[in-house]
Amino acid sequence: MRALWQRFTLIGRLSLLALLVLFLVALLAPMIAPHDPTETNLHLRLAQSPGYPLGCDQDGQCLFSRLVYGTRLTLLIGFLARGLALLVGVGIGLAAGFWGGWIDWLLMRVVDVFLAFPSLLLAIAISMVLGQGVATVILAIAVVGWAETARIVRGAALEIRGAEFVMAARALGASDLRIMLTHILPNCLPLITVIFAMGMATAILSEASLSFLGLGVDLSQPTWGSMVSLGRDYLIPHPRLSLYPGLCIGLVVILFNVLGDELRDLLDPGRKGQMT
Repeated sequence: MRALWQRFTLIGRLSLLALLVLFLVALLAPMIAPHDPTETNLHLRLAQSPGYPLGCDQDGQCLFSRLVYGTRLTLLIGFLARGLALLVGVGIGLAAGFWGGWIDWLLMRVVDVFLAFPSLLLAIAISMVLGQGVATVILAIAVVGWAETARIVRGAALEIRGAEFVMAARALGASDLRIMLTHILPNCLPLITVIFAMGMATAILSEASLSFLGLGVDLSQPTWGSMVSLGRDYLIPHPRLSLYPGLCIGLVVILFNVLGDELRDLLDPGRKGQMT
């Protein structure tokens, strides 16, 4: 672990440390936030008041507390959505790449169907059918994200399945499932790690987009996307209502993209400096 840390560039280390700080903020939100994020005080509506570091929003709720709790819910949705997308995408990609033939053809045609739709429009359609809610947002983001993962993992599995150690395992009588789980999947893990890191940025942007359109989580729940949506009617007199959560979204997206680039260069030095 120490050797890996030393191979990170300065910007990579700063990005990783910043993300760790955000995770701590999400974990310790009840200890950091000075107020209940859903506590309403109409007497403090849009006011700057002592005890409220960033002032209050249009409902008299503590803006800082909502940002802190929004960190928790935003990152949670991103992790669960990307985790579900990886679970489906990696499984389908491994099966298609390892078995090939008609299985590969059939699975890749399904992938092509999902990739043919603009991801945001597909997520909007799913959210409109299923209604608002955290589970709906997670499902919508996962549905639009698994296909790209499957295609990338399938390409890696196609390369690895012809390796000598795979042939040796097959000659020793190892089952297909065992070969996939103990030989091909571990060799795909560096690629999967990069996909997850970069996919987190996409997931957070997707959640923010759905919440901004009123199709994400309930607007009473503090996520950065819902805060931007609620503050858009006050952009001129009180831009901070949307500016602060918008800056948080932009910062986290940049951090995850930088981390993904660093991991790609470290885990696959032959592609250093190239675009994915």
